[in-house]
Amino acid sequence: MYSRILVPVDGSPFSEQILPFALAIARATGAELDVARVVVDLPDQQEAKEHTESLAARVGGKALCIVSHDDVASTIRAEAERVPGTLVALCTHGRSGAMEAILGSVALRMLRQGGAPLLVYRPVSSAAGGADEVSKVRTVIVPLDGSPTSESIVPQAAELARWLGARLMVVSAIEPSQRVSDLVTSGDVLESSYVHGKAADIAERYGVEVGWEVLHGDPKEAIPSFLRTQPNAVLAMTTRGRGAIETAIVGSVTAACLRGSGVPVFTRVA
Repeated sequence: MYSRILVPVDGSPFSEQILPFALAIARATGAELDVARVVVDLPDQQEAKEHTESLAARVGGKALCIVSHDDVASTIRAEAERVPGTLVALCTHGRSGAMEAILGSVALRMLRQGGAPLLVYRPVSSAAGGADEVSKVRTVIVPLDGSPTSESIVPQAAELARWLGARLMVVSAIEPSQRVSDLVTSGDVLESSYVHGKAADIAERYGVEVGWEVLHGDPKEAIPSFLRTQPNAVLAMTTRGRGAIETAIVGSVTAACLRGSGVPVFTRVA
């Protein structure tokens, strides 16, 4: 699926917290791991190069120091496209560690540029120490809400699970007042029928092991809560769901999962 994992960093511990996940994926799949630093000021080039090389050496990867006067997101996207089969894995916050809206981040700008999915992780505070070592990604969790938009990530999620040697888990978080789709009303039996049917279809179509789970309550609370019970998982979802309403990631289910789950999100704008 991917032959290279590209991890952009900016010299801060915050931007490096996705490295345990990237390293676990690289070890499981044999993909090359590249650590990249984009430098916009020439005087910073040598220091950036030395830090990136040191960081890459610690994870057994390759260091890239790219001097660019272009938009950072565009530079990273161009580097990813330079080598076919590249997965970009990056954090939503960097140098300052400030919890600014994702709306202004490199991650969102790259998502809005379109193209291949990104693996995105929201770092924790420096005091919390960041992510622990990850031995292996064991589960790819796919939330579905009955809409074609939410289901559009399924082919890539199934391919990701097969590439990782992981199990795929389909979940649906339904509030009591909502419908699973325009044709399926709320209720445990019908909700279970929808999720079980999608899981069976994915298993047959893509040849991966698939489980399923029905969650109840607000998806922004129910999905992160479920993810916290699933160690070594990756969430795969689009950034828009029911009704394909165009919204900023801030306040969406994707943002809630980034904030509250502690796992990376394999995502793209649908």
